[in-house]
Amino acid sequence: MKLLVGLAIVIGSVFGGYILSHGQLAALFQPFELLIIAGGALGAFVIANPGAVISKVMKGTPGLLAGSRYKKAHYMELLALMYALFAKARKEGLMALENDIEEPEQSEIFNKYPKLTKNHHLMHFICDYLRLMVGGNMNAFELEALMDVELETHHHESGLPSSAMQTVADGLPGFGIVAAVMGVVITMGYISEPPEVLGAHIAAALVGTFLGILLAYGFASPMATAMSVQAEEEGKLFECAKVCILATLNGYTPQIAVEFGRKVLYSNVRPSFEELEEYVKQSK
Repeated sequence: MKLLVGLAIVIGSVFGGYILSHGQLAALFQPFELLIIAGGALGAFVIANPGAVISKVMKGTPGLLAGSRYKKAHYMELLALMYALFAKARKEGLMALENDIEEPEQSEIFNKYPKLTKNHHLMHFICDYLRLMVGGNMNAFELEALMDVELETHHHESGLPSSAMQTVADGLPGFGIVAAVMGVVITMGYISEPPEVLGAHIAAALVGTFLGILLAYGFASPMATAMSVQAEEEGKLFECAKVCILATLNGYTPQIAVEFGRKVLYSNVRPSFEELEEYVKQSK
């Protein structure tokens, strides 16, 4: 919804200001200029990126319509899940978690938190490191180093779609210039025509530059930033899980371990201590 509102503001402001300045919208209707710009940018995008990144961009773009994918409820569920797992391990021993982490889809604990179980990467992350804890062969420093390597890889991979979209945005003004230059070349063929004919062709050529800049800074670049923000929000889930697991491995109680995790969250999604305490009690 936020994406649609933003696009409406951009379109309304740009074209509204043009109309109020007594501009004619028909003069901006240049489908072939748009074909050159959009087609060129799309072709460059396909050349530059592997299939996996192209697929992620195509799937992620419609997801921008829904706005932020991870809200306060997701982080609350994660902290409650961490607490439930750590409380069971503290009461019954780490080996008691073996069935939960080997088959999380069958686990009573995991199934209480459906918002998280849909994120398979996060589930694998949590289960893999709890499995290493159960094995008991790694200390906190070794586990943290391994987590950092995996998270760095994950953050880099999740940032590829936004980087690809930003590259498209950076290239759109250039393709606008290409369209404008080609328009000027066409105009040269009408050099002997009356001024009104020449003016129409020159205007059409200039529309190419306008469209390239508008598509870049009004559409593609903000969408790339929105994708990057969504990737960062998902990254916070992993960072929160990491801090909770390391706190537990260092001997802190479940209550303190989830407090470590709560502190790494952004302020707009971070629950208060009392809020989290009440949510955990209700989840038991």
